[in-house]
Amino acid sequence: MGKRDGRHVPAIVMGCGPTALGILRCLKLAGIPTYVACRAGDQVTRSRWFRPTPGPTAWDGVPGPQALDHLRDLPLDEAVLIAGADDAALWLADLPQSELGQRFRTSTCSRQTQELLQDKSRFAALLAETGMPHPPTYRIDSAADIAAMPFERLDRVFIKPVNSQKFSDVLGIKGVWVHSREELLETWQRLHGLGFRLMAQEYVPGTAADHYFVDGFRDAQGRFTGLFARRRFRIHPADFGNSSYCESIPLAEVEPAATNLTALLAKVDYRGIFSAEFKRDARDGQFRILEVNTRAWTYVEFAARCGVNVCEMAWQDALGLPVDAAAPDYVVGAGCVNLQRDINAVRGQSRQAREPWSKILRQWARAHYHTFRFDDPLPGLSSAWRIATHRTGRHHGPSEAPVPPAAAPNEPPAN
Repeated sequence: MGKRDGRHVPAIVMGCGPTALGILRCLKLAGIPTYVACRAGDQVTRSRWFRPTPGPTAWDGVPGPQALDHLRDLPLDEAVLIAGADDAALWLADLPQSELGQRFRTSTCSRQTQELLQDKSRFAALLAETGMPHPPTYRIDSAADIAAMPFERLDRVFIKPVNSQKFSDVLGIKGVWVHSREELLETWQRLHGLGFRLMAQEYVPGTAADHYFVDGFRDAQGRFTGLFARRRFRIHPADFGNSSYCESIPLAEVEPAATNLTALLAKVDYRGIFSAEFKRDARDGQFRILEVNTRAWTYVEFAARCGVNVCEMAWQDALGLPVDAAAPDYVVGAGCVNLQRDINAVRGQSRQAREPWSKILRQWARAHYHTFRFDDPLPGLSSAWRIATHRTGRHHGPSEAPVPPAAAPNEPPAN
């Protein structure tokens, strides 16, 4: 792999943090030469395989007009770009139509499709149109929208952003619980005043272990060349957090979800890497879709280690090469842990909810670690050092950012 017409065609990763690190390692597994466009000092720069983009000034990977200038000046005949963030994925959708589209390739769909899946309110409307199981969702553009909501008929309600990346970058949270129509109005006014577009959604009852993911790749010919299913078992923070421990599972366990997802992506003519999150509703057992990421996700290396390397597929598809389909019998029962996050998740569980320590320790002992690897130890060690050095003071990481007054969640389970 990694060759085209006898020449090596490199990949350029647009991203930062664990996601960029995972993409880099996936491409390394495939033997594809890779550069990473990221900010200086990012975690991925600690990797033994990290190389900045060539030229007098390394590109920081930030999309926009200046990014085209960086690409234009790169001393590369051609390269494949792979996105590790929503804004990068959206920007890359326009690249094939630009003057640089033949020189810098990417596996992507139209901007319209990217926006449809990334904009949570438009995505909810699409789901309603197709009849795919999903939680009731209401876009809020004015106080009148809140007044028109059937709030009292809903189970539990939280407010979430239309653009989750921007919301998380600024506030460090994914959503905020509201317990009454009045609290919803107050919270919406406060967050709307900060410039966010918002929506209200009914909470799907269940635990962290009721979350399932279907990840994969759809190529330019419309083939799903890789599908990978995993199940979340623990999450941190408990309120709208991220997976701390998950396991690969057979696709058969989520067959209704996978069938609905592939039909949905085919309907909108999606092309590229994707990761969809579902929650199994404790009331009726249905897999309700929560979102679709239109890019590589933070556990993308875990999928590759189990046999589904979507980053290699994206490289092949971008160059017009036949995409090697992953075997359907990928490794199941493998675990992946973000150890620091999972320690916090376990410590935060009640004694009744927590699994036996013997089982947890066995999970940790056999799991793939999210960033640490013995053949590439520095990214994981640098994260551990950063956490240790911040123990003495208050550090607002992504999950600890302050919430606007009166909008703090009250430690609910994740949706």
